[in-house]
Amino acid sequence: MTKYNHTDHIGPVRSRERYIILDALRGLALFGICLANFPEFSLYSFLHSEAMAEMPTAAIDRIVRYLQYIFIDGKFYTLFSLLFGIGFSIIISNAVRKQVNGFSIFYRRMIMLLLIGFVHLMFIWSGDILMLYALIGLLLPLFRNVSNRGLLMASAIFLLLPVGIDVFIMATGITPSAAVVRVQQHYCARYGITDENFAYWLRDAGNYTDVFKFLIQGAFVRMQEFIDGNRAFKVMGLFLLGFYIGRNRFYARLEEKKGLLKLVAVWGGGIGLLTSLLYAWSAMNGHPWGLAGHTFLYTISVFPLGMAYAAGFCLLYLRKRERRIFRWLAAPGRMALTNYIGQSVWGMLIFYGIGFRMGADMGLIYVLLIATGVYLAEVVSSHVWLHYFQYGPLEWIWRMLTYGKWLPLTHHP
Repeated sequence: MTKYNHTDHIGPVRSRERYIILDALRGLALFGICLANFPEFSLYSFLHSEAMAEMPTAAIDRIVRYLQYIFIDGKFYTLFSLLFGIGFSIIISNAVRKQVNGFSIFYRRMIMLLLIGFVHLMFIWSGDILMLYALIGLLLPLFRNVSNRGLLMASAIFLLLPVGIDVFIMATGITPSAAVVRVQQHYCARYGITDENFAYWLRDAGNYTDVFKFLIQGAFVRMQEFIDGNRAFKVMGLFLLGFYIGRNRFYARLEEKKGLLKLVAVWGGGIGLLTSLLYAWSAMNGHPWGLAGHTFLYTISVFPLGMAYAAGFCLLYLRKRERRIFRWLAAPGRMALTNYIGQSVWGMLIFYGIGFRMGADMGLIYVLLIATGVYLAEVVSSHVWLHYFQYGPLEWIWRMLTYGKWLPLTHHP
């Protein structure tokens, strides 16, 4: 592999330079993301309401869906996005400290992540978030000289912008994702994917070719979700907030910031929980207050509660930092890329026709139990792996592509 001379004396963050609270938060976020994504992996989310109602667990599944919307939906991707922004600030501060061009490193890192996300999206799972993270991440250096106040204002604008966009869409009747939907429908017609077999296609897929056909149209479904959900603005807002947190090194000053953490935990948790009840009701009843109303509920529920999770976890860490649970959560957090994509591989293996073919045949409560089992397996495997190696396998590859040089995988003697 060709080496870049200006990076010979730099490399990724060493283990002794890491903050366990960030890795543990990332590990916690992975658990929430696993719970949020497995209903789609299992094909449960694709089922018609009639099929859901016929499940033996239908009554409890409806309660669990409400609880998902209240406590899980969007909250952990909020946490994951904040951590991404914090990570950007760490990359830049390390580069500045070592007097190298941190932005060239960051751009290479984003381009490599974009490629990894593309492979994930097109060949493993249509619900990929990595490509969007990479594309939005490429814009972050534009904000490197913005003041702290400016970062907070920009973050608030980006987080609130989707509400205004949806008000405009409702007023004008414009459908921004219409072109993408037409392309998706073209591929569905081409491959014979219909409304009747959509939920069962992947379960009945007898070979990877059939899976790939579904993934092609699924990529356009994902694009539609990003457009209709104004996801790019939400991610940018969270990235900037995370950049603000990272730039001011809040993660290294938790004791000093205990008052602020309590404020966020109490007010964010209180407001976020109450509004999440309304958000869940709206989601379960077809958005009765309209698209903009639902987006507004999302904004005032998901973001405050997600931030309250982070603040509450940090407060718990300050009180119980000696507990092993934080180190156990930190292990999958240090291997977040490997475990995130690993969850998709587990999903294919368990639920698709090319695996154990369990998709579309079980209630939501069982799906979440399986998701919990998968996450616990990742916690244990990550802990064992990091006992012998410095990085997760995908993290190792990503870092070598980023820094343009060979990095030892095993621990130095």
